[in-house]
Amino acid sequence: MRHGVGGRKLGRTTSHKDAMLRNMVTSFLKYEKIETTDVKAKELRRVAEKMITLAKRGGLHARRQAAAVIREKDVVKKLFDELGARFANRLGGYTRIVKTGFRAGDSAPMAVIELMDKPEEKKGKKEPKAKKETKAKAAPKAKKEPKAKKEPKAKKEAKPKAAKAEKEAKPKKAVPKKATAKKEADKTE
Repeated sequence: MRHGVGGRKLGRTTSHKDAMLRNMVTSFLKYEKIETTDVKAKELRRVAEKMITLAKRGGLHARRQAAAVIREKDVVKKLFDELGARFANRLGGYTRIVKTGFRAGDSAPMAVIELMDKPEEKKGKKEPKAKKETKAKAAPKAKKEPKAKKEPKAKKEAKPKAAKAEKEAKPKKAVPKKATAKKEADKTE
C-alpha cells in the first residue's frame, strides 16, 4: 500500500522521474514559460513553487537546497536575485497552468506553465482596466457613431458613381473626335 505517498508516477522509475523534474524545473525557471503535458505541468508546479519559496527565504542554506535540485548555477542565481524579489509580496501560487489542446502524435493533453508575475504583465494590466472604464463611458456614444459612419460611406459610394458618370461622359466626347479624325482622313484621300 502507498499510504501518504504523494505525487504522480508518470510511468517512470523514481530516479528517472526525479531527473526529469530537475531538468524541467531548471528550464522552467530559466525561460519562465514552457509547454509540456498537463500531468507533467502539475508535477512541475509542486517543485517550482518550492524553489521560489526557498528563494524568498534567502540565505546560504536555502541557496544550497535549491542548488541540489536545479542543475545550472546561472538559474540558481536568477532564482535568488530576480524571482525571489519579484514574488516577495505573494504568499503562494507563483505559477499558472493553461491548457492548450492535444498533441498531434498521441493526443496527450498539453499545457503551458508560466510564472504569474512578469514585469511586462504589470504594465499591461493597468492599461486594459483604464480602457474598460472608457469603453463603459463611451458605449452610448459608440451607438451614435455608427450612424455618423454610415453617412460618410454613402458619400464614398456617391463619389465612385460620380467617377463612373465622368468616365461614361468622356468616351462620348472622345467619339466625336474620332469621327472628326475619320472625316479628315477621308478628305485627304
